[in-house]
Amino acid sequence: MISTAIRLARVGSVSELVAAALLGLGFPCLMLAALIPNLWFFAVAAVVTYAADRYLSRRGSYLLNRLAKVRAGLPMRFLLRQLMLILLLARMDQAEDPLFYATVACFLILFAVQAPHGALATLIRLRRSMPIATRNIDLTPLGIPDSPPYLLMNRSSEKMLHLDIPAVFGILVAVAAGVDLIGYLGMGVTVVLAALYTLALVPHLRKCRIVPPAPVVLRALDDWLRDYQPTTMLYFSGAKEAAYQVNMWLDTMAKVEGRPLIVVREANLIAQLHSTAVPVICVPGSVHVMQMDLSSVRVALYPANVGKNIHLLRMPHMKHVFIGHGDSDKIASINPFSKVYDEVWTAGCAGRDRYALADVGIRDEDIVEVGRPQLAPIKPWTGEPKNPVPTVLYAPTWEGWDDNPGNTSLILAGENIVRRLLNAETPVRVLYKPHPFTGTRSAKAKAAHLRIKSMVEKAALERAVDPRWQAQAAQLQADQAAARAELVRIEAELGEMSGRARPGSDEAETSRDTLADPVREAEVAELRDAWNAAYWRSFGWWEHRVITGNEPRLYDCFNESDGMVSDISSVVSDFIASGKPYAVTDSAQVGAEEFKRQNTAVRAAVILSNSAEETDELLAAVFDAGADRPAAARRELKAYLLGPDEPTSIERFNAAVRSLADRAEARNRRLDQRQSEPGGIPAQRSRGTSRPSAGRSKTEAEA
Repeated sequence: MISTAIRLARVGSVSELVAAALLGLGFPCLMLAALIPNLWFFAVAAVVTYAADRYLSRRGSYLLNRLAKVRAGLPMRFLLRQLMLILLLARMDQAEDPLFYATVACFLILFAVQAPHGALATLIRLRRSMPIATRNIDLTPLGIPDSPPYLLMNRSSEKMLHLDIPAVFGILVAVAAGVDLIGYLGMGVTVVLAALYTLALVPHLRKCRIVPPAPVVLRALDDWLRDYQPTTMLYFSGAKEAAYQVNMWLDTMAKVEGRPLIVVREANLIAQLHSTAVPVICVPGSVHVMQMDLSSVRVALYPANVGKNIHLLRMPHMKHVFIGHGDSDKIASINPFSKVYDEVWTAGCAGRDRYALADVGIRDEDIVEVGRPQLAPIKPWTGEPKNPVPTVLYAPTWEGWDDNPGNTSLILAGENIVRRLLNAETPVRVLYKPHPFTGTRSAKAKAAHLRIKSMVEKAALERAVDPRWQAQAAQLQADQAAARAELVRIEAELGEMSGRARPGSDEAETSRDTLADPVREAEVAELRDAWNAAYWRSFGWWEHRVITGNEPRLYDCFNESDGMVSDISSVVSDFIASGKPYAVTDSAQVGAEEFKRQNTAVRAAVILSNSAEETDELLAAVFDAGADRPAAARRELKAYLLGPDEPTSIERFNAAVRSLADRAEARNRRLDQRQSEPGGIPAQRSRGTSRPSAGRSKTEAEA
């Protein structure tokens, strides 16, 4: 019932649902209080609406977005409250008093001041916006000035609206006490603060406080590119929820030979990137991408098949490679769009065979097996549970873009899986880590996720008071408290080391100040490892846990677990690197044999039906290596899916980069030779490396 209400109200929690209900009831109560009239009833309703609005705004509730769509946005709600106050005064026979006219004048003045204030704030943001955002790139030549104070620019329109509080409070107190002076003082405070807030923005429009124009910024970027001469670049476009797809390649890019570069296309992506010393450029504009001087780049790597890839694919002087964001039997791993790339890199022979069986036009000679460099942190299984109580990870994938029951186990099998794990005859610990996209498209998947989350949390509370574990809890209490304190300390240090930009700085200032520091990056990596170790020590090895967000990372959960249940996704292929037992759910119910035939990664798995009654087979393998019948098959499958252990994956990855870079260089030399011959083809048409000047029109740039 509550989950249905949460979904219908478009809020994310019970507390948001309560705030939304109070907001929805508050305004009718304001009208009723004004009509009765009842001053105290009105005051209470006003406080409730202010508080509920503020809470939902701070939580970033999607409900507020929907209210704005139906003409009930924040300005309208403030205006309604002010009109109800004027109605209250009229109903209380105050319409002929000077206080009434002063109230009307105050709100009119406040409303009038909002226009220049909003215009100034918008103009400042526009004049401080740049066509690019960067990390680890020296933009000193641009002379970017400090951003305006955070208090001035953050939620500026919302703050201006809230300046009516002194006036509303003063008027209500004045009516209750019969002292008009209090109302005049409140209104005076409102008007003066509104005027001062507006005037405070004016100095930030000076030339010395704005950033250089776009052509100047782009020329500075090209100067840096010519000095740095990047050779290999990672190119990514996607929603902020898809940031994990580029984050998984950051460590690999830091180890790529030559001079790596990362280019992302969406402005909200750069804030989602994990710490890295590799130069990062965010270029939202397609024309700006095509104007960048990338003539030194020889290999471009693409983790995702998206439409904006075409803006870089048009450049023939570099070779283009699809590397994906995971190796699995999902349809994304055999996308026919991959034909546009010069090569497709897969982890092992399974990826090659997958394309051959799909017959989507990817030539075998264009496929290169490079392993999975990201899997280096995954520790191999010792054959014994890590703790006295084994840990089983349930890591389902998301519901996908359609309603195919084979997409995820969450909807049809998730609760059965978790229930059987929680009620296992011999106790196990359950870690539940859902996919970041879970519930973004399907309401059924979101509801199932919330029920599973509730199940795990309830079981954790029951285990916390179970006498079987209380002695262990008492013994580890001091160590857990120390671990929690260490987590707080590490998080504070990571916050200080996350970058050099000051808190509240805008994107221009952050781009200026966030520079590469290999020493700092090494320290951050050590701190993250220390955080991970402290996290697992901060609670008992028998305690169930729901894990969402970026930390702890999925691979850390792999290392902590002794077995896993998942769906058809790259999670399964990656987990196979550990050598541990695993199960995969046949949610579409095609049958175990057919399921194995269709999906390479499950050939050494325990196949679960939607009832999850086969879970005992997985638990038997977790508890006793002698009962682990698929162990040998897992070793063979690991080599097939991920390639050999030697040479290492990063060595094979770098070898593939070198080989393709050599091919690109050879192609460019041939083109140079043809252009030097009489009647040779024009350079710009053949290589696409000549950069149109920043002042040219979009039409000219694309011609």
